[in-house]
Parts: sequence; C-alpha cells; structure tokens
Amino acid sequence: MRFDELVRPGNLVRDVKQRYPDTVEVFERHGFRGPCDDCTIEQVSRKYGLNSLDLIGEINQVILDQAT
Repeated sequence: MRFDELVRPGNLVRDVKQRYPDTVEVFERHGFRGPCDDCTIEQVSRKYGLNSLDLIGEINQVILDQAT
C-alpha cells in the first residue's frame, strides 16, 4: 500500500467506508452513525470525544491487514 492511500483525519467518513468496507466495523464500534458520514473523521472524532489519530491508526491497521 502506498503512503498516499492511507486514511487521514481530513477524509470523509463516507469515502473511507466506500473505499474500504472492512473499516465499517471500526466506525460502528466507536458509535459513528449514518448522519456522520458526510463529516471528516477528525470532526466526528471530536464530536464523540475520541482521539482522531488513534482512530486513524486503527482504521489504517484494518486496511493494511486487509492488503496482506
């Protein structure tokens, strides 16, 4: 996987879910709901009191695991 393919805090939740369906479970586990899909991961993380960098790390790990 190339570095520029990794998920970043500014990515929209909807785009990440569509491109990497295995990440949906991560979003659901953290309480992200459908209305949050049009927001960035960073915005929704703040709304739910989560550390966006920890969440991004978790999402990217799922993507990397899927790629191997």
